[in-house]
Amino acid sequence: MLDALQNAFFQTGDMLTSRLSAFSSFLWGWPLLILLLGTHLYLTVILRFPQRYLLKALKLYFVKDHTDKGDISPFSSLMVALAANIGAGNIIGVGVAIAAGGPGAIFWCWLTGVLGMATRYSEGLLAIKYRVENKDGNMSGGPMFVLERGMKCKWLGVLFAVFTAIAAFGIGNLTQGNAAAEQLYHAFSIPAWGTATVLTALTALVMLGGIRGIARVCAFFVPVMAVLYILGCMYILIVQADYILPAIRYILDCAFTGEAAAGGVVGAAVMTAMRTGVARGLFSNEAGLGSAAIASAAAQNRNPVRQALISSSGPFWDTVVICALTGIVLTTSIIAHPDISCSDGSRLTTLAFSKIPYMGSPLLTLSLVTFVVSTILGWSYFGEKALEYLGGLKLVTPYRVIWVAAVFTGCISKIDLVWVFADCANGLMALPNLISLIALSGVLVQQTRYYLWQHRLDEYDESHVPEGK
Repeated sequence: MLDALQNAFFQTGDMLTSRLSAFSSFLWGWPLLILLLGTHLYLTVILRFPQRYLLKALKLYFVKDHTDKGDISPFSSLMVALAANIGAGNIIGVGVAIAAGGPGAIFWCWLTGVLGMATRYSEGLLAIKYRVENKDGNMSGGPMFVLERGMKCKWLGVLFAVFTAIAAFGIGNLTQGNAAAEQLYHAFSIPAWGTATVLTALTALVMLGGIRGIARVCAFFVPVMAVLYILGCMYILIVQADYILPAIRYILDCAFTGEAAAGGVVGAAVMTAMRTGVARGLFSNEAGLGSAAIASAAAQNRNPVRQALISSSGPFWDTVVICALTGIVLTTSIIAHPDISCSDGSRLTTLAFSKIPYMGSPLLTLSLVTFVVSTILGWSYFGEKALEYLGGLKLVTPYRVIWVAAVFTGCISKIDLVWVFADCANGLMALPNLISLIALSGVLVQQTRYYLWQHRLDEYDESHVPEGK
């Protein structure tokens, strides 16, 4: 009887995965790719390449703004955003992208990160510009408020909030727990239910502290986990230094020719590499998704452009640095070791790190688990704010209960289903957000001209922040 139920469950899962895959392929076709990359490029041009202000943005990390508007520091808001962004997608997801689209997907993922800095800049600016103060004194903002207050399209704001609340369970919950459970099982034979129990309890404890509690945990975890992971990648690249240039050439060749992947595996077409890379890039840095703007809205900052600059550095760290490093590490490993194939997908990163004697597997496991924990916490805030927008504070507690339960579910789910679900949810979230960025491009230019191009970054924005729900 039990076997029959399990078979029925897996058959239903396979059918759902197949249908979601078809929808994902449709959703991530040429129209959305053009809209996403076109918006990145359009904002880069009209804002005069805001990526060039990266060093200025890094300096602002350590400047405290003396203002009573906001709940957490600008640095903490970035850490919450990065915590949500830097997760399984930066480690496991890159391997999945290579398996699906070939090494060429890495280039499109990286390009999405570079151009996405302009989009993240824009999202951060509008988040501060149109945020509101709740009756409890906390700030709320993000694309839903931008759509309602900036574009006067509340119905689009509602759609974005609905998509965010749903997408949070894919990109920020189910896939993360699933990746942690898989890694811990392969590294230390820890059963999925064991990982699920510990991760669920930890999530519940931290969420009790709200945004300030989440920010404190993320401000500690994010820098530490990023440095540890980068050091591991650098060690592999030093050991495999002879293969770095061939790997980079191979990535570029595959990006534009759709060549077969290393090891004789039939490569994907250029379109598939592009679609997979862009989807994984968005999954990684979420530029164009609008989610990180929800954290930006909580920041204590004297004017919108200062927070915009800080926000713009997010895609640099999680995609331009971490995803690129991961992609080069995986490609060098594929070339250097015949026993590693790009078809290994979700296990590709594990196999690459296993080549580090003694410390490789524990280092990857530690990095992935800390990435997962922080991502789950960051996205819990995004989903919570979306629900709060839709129905007020009364929905927050039920949402937290469901969120914690979903962490357990994600750890014991089939990875194919949750990854495809996440890709679908991402696309649906991106549409209304990209529309708002294009429609309000005049506001972006006006604010950027006043504060940045005319050198008024130190001025305080005295405009009134209205009271919200």
